Amino acid sequence: MKDEKDTFYLVRGDFLPEAMKKTLQVKKDMERGKATSIYEAVQKVGLSRSAFYKYRDAVFPFQAIQQTKIITLFFHLEDRSGTLSHLLDMVAKTGGNILTIHQSIPLNGKANVTLSLDIENLKMDLDELLKRLKQHQFIEKVDVLGSGA
Repeated sequence: MKDEKDTFYLVRGDFLPEAMKKTLQVKKDMERGKATSIYEAVQKVGLSRSAFYKYRDAVFPFQAIQQTKIITLFFHLEDRSGTLSHLLDMVAKTGGNILTIHQSIPLNGKANVTLSLDIENLKMDLDELLKRLKQHQFIEKVDVLGSGA
């Protein structure tokens, strides 16, 4: 069975819970400079910061997703020789163009890696790529941090 975190849905706005609608408004206000901090933006729309943080990486306006071809992924990797190289090779073979890479210093046998990818020429859908990445023994966790143009 597919993990719900890897499944995306298109939902009409009037079906969204109020907290999700307000989260979208906070993101919009921040992008347009109508608020200088998340605290200010959530106060303005009447949303708790915890609700904003709960939904901020899970709800996006359809236009933003439709136009975006860049995604940021966060990985927890085992610290073994060649793991980063193998990960990059896997992404490249699926048509993902790696734009940025950030790797933390390995601690306790684990390393965190953040990749920003151009997925315009991806040879499979994003859900399938995430599923394949999660199947590899050296990848402990994959999270979608966000997407943007």
